[in-house]
Order: sequence, then structure tokens, then C-alpha cells
Amino acid sequence: MDLLTTGLVVLAIVAAAALAWFVFVRRTSDVARDITVPTGLGGRLSRSRDTLAKALAGAFASGPLDAAVWESLEEALIGADVGVAASTRIVERVRSAGPASVEEARRLLRAGVREALGDRSREVAGAGSPCVVLVVGANGTGKTTSIAKLAHVFERGGSSTLLGAADTFRAAAGAQIRTWADRVGVDVVGGQEGADPASVAFDAIQAARARGKDYLIIDTAGRLHSKQNLMAELAKIRRVLEREAGVVGEVLLVLDATAGQNGIAQAREFFATAGVTGIVLTKLDGTARGGIVVAVEEELGIPVKFIGVGEGLADLIPFDPDQFVDALLEGS
Repeated sequence: MDLLTTGLVVLAIVAAAALAWFVFVRRTSDVARDITVPTGLGGRLSRSRDTLAKALAGAFASGPLDAAVWESLEEALIGADVGVAASTRIVERVRSAGPASVEEARRLLRAGVREALGDRSREVAGAGSPCVVLVVGANGTGKTTSIAKLAHVFERGGSSTLLGAADTFRAAAGAQIRTWADRVGVDVVGGQEGADPASVAFDAIQAARARGKDYLIIDTAGRLHSKQNLMAELAKIRRVLEREAGVVGEVLLVLDATAGQNGIAQAREFFATAGVTGIVLTKLDGTARGGIVVAVEEELGIPVKFIGVGEGLADLIPFDPDQFVDALLEGS
């Protein structure tokens, strides 16, 4: 091989190596970008925030702060799922304060949304040994995964947890909760498909007490062949838990934030029977309109205690109204 041929071969090898490196770097960059998870709550609520910001910008763009602006502002809040009653009250508060500028109106709007969330206690009750947390909600809301994530919250905080798989109606429920429990590193007490859910709850509380667990989280069915049967079952489970534990520390209702007002209507069905004490609002990182948090508390009178903002175990976070309002109205 002469010198020229050797040089061409070397040049081809270098070019091929350079091209391969470029492709590798480009693909690595794409993968890194795909798996990047926003670290702040604002990033998790980006869809809700951006949609609301655009609507508010349109509302405030019409010029003087007149009747047309207030009407547009109310429509923007209703469109964000804040709810008619809360939207009307918030806008009236802003209007009656007589803001002299759009900036002042925005500040008053932020204060009005925060006020709508009130100062309810959002701490998880710790009553009982173990503290029993009964989790209810319709199928498809993210109930079972939220239970695992809640266990992760407790475990990360230094408390020991046991799960009770009392959803014996749905064939895959037991396997699903065990899979998640393995990820968290907690045990599950369950029963055969079709077993009496109240008996599973009884076994679970006995096991939690014997093992010295701090928390017992009970999963329940989200659908039976009739609404009356479902509610009767929930009432029976609660009676058994109260008899054995003395008190049920929390009854958490899991709601899918993307269901909007339909989810609120659904929630009312659980209240009278289950005695709900708090809301877990899931899927807020998706297409849900963030204002649904305000509507839930306005119309149900129950505090949102946790919000789901992703698929990871750490993506169920305690609800902080101040952080939430700042994130939702960031840039608005």
C-alpha cells in the first residue's frame, strides 16, 4: 500500500470515527433531554401554568381595567377549572379593590387565589397505633399507585408502613399493589380474589399491630357491580377498622385532576359513606387544569393533602398552597 492510499484509509477511518462520535453525542443529548425531569413544582405544572398565563394575558390585554377585563378574567379562571363560584368571588375581590394597574391587578389575583385555598390543616393524622389510612376512589384515578407513593412518603420520613390489599373485586389489584410495594420495600397483607374485603382489613390491622408498624394503608375497590354495593362495602371496612383500631386516622379520597368537574361530582358519592378527611389529587403534571385544586376545596370543603405530579415514587408530594399558587401563576 503506497503512501497516498495509506493516507486515504487513515482519513476515512478518522472521518468515520468523527461521524460515529457525532451521532453518539447527539443521541445521548436527545436521551438526556427526554429523561430530564423538572425539579421545581412550576416545571411539573407547566401545561396548566402556560395555559392559564396565556388566558390571563389575553384578559389583561384589552386596555383599561373595565368591565370587559373583569369578564375576561372570570372566563380565564373558569377555563382553568377554578369553578364558577370561586372564580366569581376572586374576580369580585380584585375588582372591588380598585387596582390602578395591571400589575396591581395581577398581585391581587394571586392573593385571591391563595385566599380561596384557605388555611386548612393538611397534615396527615397520626392517631392510633398503627395509624390507619383508608384510601378510597374510583378505578382509574391512580389510587393504587398513590398508595405506594404515600407509603414511600411515610418510609422516607422514618415511619414504618404496611399495606392492606382490600380491593379483592378487581383481579389485577392484588398483583398491582404487590408490585408497587416491592418497589417501596414494604409488606402487603391481602386475600384471595373475591374474599371479603373487611376480613382482609381485619387481618391487615392485626398484622400491622403485631409487627409494630406506624402506618397501615388500606386499598379499597373503586367499582363493584352497583354503587350501593360499593358504598356498603366501604362502610363495612370502616366499621371493622374502627372496632379494631379505635379510630381511623385518615380517609383519603383519590381524584384524577384531569376529570375536572366530573371528578368532583364523583367524589360526592364517597363522602357520606366513607367520611373523607382529605384529598389526593393525581395527574396534575398532565393535561389537568391546575385551578381544579381551588374548585375541589371550594365545592367539597375538604383539604387537598397530596398532589401527584409524575410517575415516580417521589412524585406524590404534600400540598403546599403557597408553593402551588406561586407555581401556577408564575409568569402570569
